[in-house]
Amino acid sequence: MLTQIAEDVLVHRSELLRNNTVVVLGPAGVLLVDPGLTGGEMACLAADLAGLGLPVVAGFATHPDWDHVLWDAALGAAPRYGTDRCAAVAAAVLQDPDWQARADGMLPPEIAGDVPLDLYGRITGLPAGTARVPWEGPAVRIVEHPAHAPGHAALLVEDRGVLLAGDMLSDVFVPMLDDATGDNDPVADYLVGLERLEAVAGDVDVVVPGHGSVGRGAQVRGRIALDRAYVHALRDRRDPDDPRLGPSAEPGWEWVGDIHAAQAQRLG
Repeated sequence: MLTQIAEDVLVHRSELLRNNTVVVLGPAGVLLVDPGLTGGEMACLAADLAGLGLPVVAGFATHPDWDHVLWDAALGAAPRYGTDRCAAVAAAVLQDPDWQARADGMLPPEIAGDVPLDLYGRITGLPAGTARVPWEGPAVRIVEHPAHAPGHAALLVEDRGVLLAGDMLSDVFVPMLDDATGDNDPVADYLVGLERLEAVAGDVDVVVPGHGSVGRGAQVRGRIALDRAYVHALRDRRDPDDPRLGPSAEPGWEWVGDIHAAQAQRLG
């Protein structure tokens, strides 16, 4: 089901990991950001869009994690954009002859076999420095940064005051740092990402995380501050005072503590 969160901006949520697919309405069609997760959810999304009478004219993947580069034939054949680095990472995955088996292995067991992979990762990279998503709807600014994953980008729907944060600013997940390449500084990279989101926060009324609930008003800067405090605690080898962890974690999401424990061990 699509839920309107601002003028011309709607959200479709996947229940398992609370992935947020964002739909931005334009005069001739919609921009579809990070569609997921299962075949049934994709069919529901396609039906909702058909009910609006608007085709998908462009897609965007905020970063190359498996759950953000999905697509389904029911959504049409619109170009699917991402940053140049995001597209390069996705293309490298597809060059592996065993990529589909590897992708299957990453899927949560609850949805294994029900995630469409035929169009996985077909992302068109935008040239470095591209300022806005190339489509004819409301202006959507690209805020690229190094946090969480290579080629990560948040999107700011400028005249609507909506920030699509990708896998940041969640109320259920703590920051997940990228150390897969081994040659970066994941803490410094994440702090840079938060700085770039904070730089546009004055233009934001609503934030949509990749996972979790929509935040409004003061929650936008509050989530930036909470994520920064968590990363500082990791950097300083302190136990974070974070409502997403421990007894205050939302019921059913206690396993996020395992993500934190693994990160603390790696960085320590």
